[in-house]
Amino acid sequence: MTYLSEDTIVAISTPPGRSGIGIVRLSGPAAREIARRIFRPKAEGADLAPRRATFGEIRDPDTGDLVDEAVVTFFPGPHSYTGEDVVELSCHGSPVVLRRVLDLALEHGARAAGPGEFTLRAFLNGRIDLVQAEAIRDLIEAQTVTQARVALRQMQGSLSRRLQPIRQSLVDAIVQMETAVEFVEEDILTESRSSLIARLDGMIAELETIAAQYRTGRIVREGIHVAIVGKPNVGKSSLFNRLLERERAIVTEIPGTTRDMLIETASIEGVPVHLVDTAGLREASDRVERLGIERSREAIADADLVLVVLDGSQPLDEDDRTVLDATRSVPRLLVINKHDLPERLDPAAIQALQEPAPLCRVSALTGQGLDELRRRILEILTAGSAFQPEDVILTNARHHRLILAARDAIVQARRALDEGYSEEVALVGLHDALRCLGELTGEVTIEDILNQIFSTFCIGK
Repeated sequence: MTYLSEDTIVAISTPPGRSGIGIVRLSGPAAREIARRIFRPKAEGADLAPRRATFGEIRDPDTGDLVDEAVVTFFPGPHSYTGEDVVELSCHGSPVVLRRVLDLALEHGARAAGPGEFTLRAFLNGRIDLVQAEAIRDLIEAQTVTQARVALRQMQGSLSRRLQPIRQSLVDAIVQMETAVEFVEEDILTESRSSLIARLDGMIAELETIAAQYRTGRIVREGIHVAIVGKPNVGKSSLFNRLLERERAIVTEIPGTTRDMLIETASIEGVPVHLVDTAGLREASDRVERLGIERSREAIADADLVLVVLDGSQPLDEDDRTVLDATRSVPRLLVINKHDLPERLDPAAIQALQEPAPLCRVSALTGQGLDELRRRILEILTAGSAFQPEDVILTNARHHRLILAARDAIVQARRALDEGYSEEVALVGLHDALRCLGELTGEVTIEDILNQIFSTFCIGK
């Protein structure tokens, strides 16, 4: 597939702000000519040679005014990011300079690129498929090493390669059945039908295996919300700071110091964990503290997991029972803090009052037990499934929906064959499944879907 654009686009491709280097990128049939108009190589007789960096000056061709010194690289199509002629002008990273270079390119024939238009052109020119295009966005937005690794693997085509044998097997099954319909008066032989059903079973099992990774993939992509709750002065803010590995929350010996929620993101084994430090739960007469307690209850309802912090150096009291009761119906992990002190809290008393819940002992003061706590958090939220960044992991809800739709369509076709319906009936489901897989990778596209996906990209990518 080749998409021949008549216009040349330009954008600043580095983030806003000041930096050592900033890049202005051109793509399209006139990219090299526009660059030649505004760029003069330092070496006499030098030109923009393919895939070679050329040092020179960017000048206003109308006035001759010097704008900046720059290194310019020309990538001829089709062997470029977009599949078109691409020129990258590496300038000093001043916003004023980059804007001036951008304006010069616009004045001499380019137009401003839309969000994600460079990557859209790469997709339309067959340089990447739609899954890889979305992975580029995910890689840019990655906040943890694990997110970056998963996105990079998808950008390199790991999911597309995993789906290709399924798609090919699906095409083979369709060809077999279409041939039977076209050239044979009778139905396909019973032996062939049994073999075809077995092939469909294999496709269904493989699609279900891939779809099952979405639970972990969603956690890797979106992160998890963990609320830290407990009565005042049990060490919630100290634990919050320990998990963040920096002093973010104010910690004092005065009960009720935390009056409002604090929300920060930590990384646990590469998974973003959005931590919420809440106000202590207790009966309060102070209006401000009551508002904080109300927000704490909202945080409990919204959390994927609640860390119920108890003071291990004190017996269970009425305020502890209030906290335990407030978290009875949500996923929770009991955290007995102050493990550096003699323990006076009887865990059996907790379990006697509530439904059994996982329990972990820590000391927010010394850091004792923190590694075990991090492990237990991930274990609970991933249902104990082992996660390897090298796995093919679904992180995108669109991919998950289409893979399930393909599976359901194949199940429908298999049922039709198993129940003795004609090949025409089964073919409907197989064609639907093929369409779903094609829509996932972009072999079958809908304009509204493309607009929705690429509108989320940054300008210049």
